[in-house]
Parts: sequence; structure tokens; C-alpha cells
Amino acid sequence: MTSQGTLAVRPFEYIRAADVRQAVATAAADPAAAFLAGGTTQVDLMKDGVLGPQVLIDITNLPLRGVIAGRGLVSVGALTTMEELAAHPVVAERLPVVRQSLLLAASPQLRNMATVAGNLLQRTRCRYYRDVSCACNKRVPGSGCGALNGHHRMHAILGTSEHCIATHASDLAVALVALDAMVRIRGADRERAVPLTEFYRTPGDTPSVENVLERGELITSVEVPLLPEGTRSGYLKVRDRASYEFALASAAAALVITDGVMRDARVALGGLATVPWRARAAEDILRGAPATPETFAAAAEAALDGASPRAGNAYKVELGKRTVVRALSMVAGLPG
Repeated sequence: MTSQGTLAVRPFEYIRAADVRQAVATAAADPAAAFLAGGTTQVDLMKDGVLGPQVLIDITNLPLRGVIAGRGLVSVGALTTMEELAAHPVVAERLPVVRQSLLLAASPQLRNMATVAGNLLQRTRCRYYRDVSCACNKRVPGSGCGALNGHHRMHAILGTSEHCIATHASDLAVALVALDAMVRIRGADRERAVPLTEFYRTPGDTPSVENVLERGELITSVEVPLLPEGTRSGYLKVRDRASYEFALASAAAALVITDGVMRDARVALGGLATVPWRARAAEDILRGAPATPETFAAAAEAALDGASPRAGNAYKVELGKRTVVRALSMVAGLPG
């Protein structure tokens, strides 16, 4: 223990990868290896003893940075910083929901360090996961979940299981899930593309398995379809304080409205679920319906259908509904 009472960082081997091939080969060969990019979350977790990789592979010099806007698509290198993506003119013009999710996610200092892929892979802020003295099935499989009967005001009400109710922390992931973004992944012997809606895993019986990445695999880029011209989009984040705080509830929304009727709709939720939550039932209600408060209220009911709150976070059901209604109203230009 250090004088401040925190755990000391465990010894590890540091390797600076020369290229993508070396990085994934090194990681694939050692189950105790981890990649290091911005490190804004990972380093903290290492200091707290939550993560203890024996090999740390620095990928910061790999050519995986930049934003390329093509016809109908924005390709984002995995090492692009959050600030670089938010500042891109095409993102600002055609994907305001993405820009807003980034600006609301962190301070400028963190946005200039944190990478896009790192943000998508960030670990939960659950206090039981981050405190090694507490039981956590995500950190130590089979040890139990301290949040179930503990303090769970910030925890999830959608996509939960009897083994885990930790909330996913990324704001950007919520916006990208709404837009049908795709992650490109490089492994030691193959490359593949996975829709972000299929990338994350709800906890079920294996809370420690958070996504579909296999050992040694590395996200190399994220592909974001551009919204059609004239689409209105936005991101609403409800939190305890106005800045530097994670969502109690959030909603990403995109609407195509013609003559007062919604021709297309996309809705995803954050702060309420164990994964970035695509609200397809809400979208089904919105498409072809008038953009009215009554329609938005019906969509909100559908979005929160199936929620499983506990005593300490039951308020999130109503908060989630109100967040959906307000986000849709904001995007549609109606009073909310």
C-alpha cells in the first residue's frame, strides 16, 4: 500500500509497437497483455489494482489516426482523439448527435488525450467494480455483485442480470449505436467488421465478457454512416451536475421530418443500460407518425418497456421516459 492508501501498480513489461501486425501478434500471444493508447481510464484502473496487465503494448505511434469523410461515410481511425473527431467540420455539419455526445462526455483536457476506440472500450464507473475490496462478477467472475443489495442509484435498469447491473459509461457509443456505426477489427490472423449494435454484450451469466473482441484483437477504425441531408439529430445528457459527470440518463435521437411526419427515426439510450441501448421499439412507433408530444410519450413508454429497476434506481424509469421525450422534442424543434 502507498502512503495515500491506494494500491501500487503491479510490475509489467512495456512494449512500444512498431506496427499493427506486431501489436496484435504480441497481444494474441499473451493473455495478460493489454493495449495502451490515451490511457485516461486504464492507467487509473492499474493504479487502483483493478487491472494488472503483465505486458502493456503502447500503440500510440501506429498509423490509426485521422478522420476521412467520403460519400455517405465517415471513417475514423481508432487513435483519433475525441476532440479531433468533435472538431471535424463534416461531423459538426452532418452528425451533430456525435459532436454533442463528445462535447458532453469529458473535459477538454481529457478529450485531447482520450481516443475514440478507447472511449468505446472504457470500463464501467460502477464503484463495486473499481473497489477491489468489493465483490464484482465483472472484475472477479463468480465473486458476486455488491451493487445488487448495495448503493445502486447510478446503475442500470435495462439489459441487467442477476449477476451484474453495472451501467455502460460511454456517451459516444450511444450516438454511434443510433447511427449503425461499424467497428473494424484486426486480429493476428484475420480482419473483420462488426456493427456496433452487435459489438457489446449484456452481462447475462458472464459479466466479465463485455464485447466480442477476442484475445489480441484491436479496433483499427470506426465507420459512421452520414445521416441524410436534412436529418435533425441531437444528444441529451441528464446528470447530477452540469459538467464532468456521467449520465443518469441520456438519449441520442435522429429524425427525418417531412410535413410534420417522421419518415425515419433513430433512438438510443445511455446511463440506463448495461450496454449502449438501441430503442428499436420506440423507433417503430415514431416512423410514419406525426411529430407530436403524444407520439413522443408513446415512444418513451416503448423505450423503457422491460426495465428491471431496483429500490435505489427505480426513479430511472420515469427519468428515462422524460429524457426520451425531451430529446425527441429538442430534435424536432418542439417545446420539451
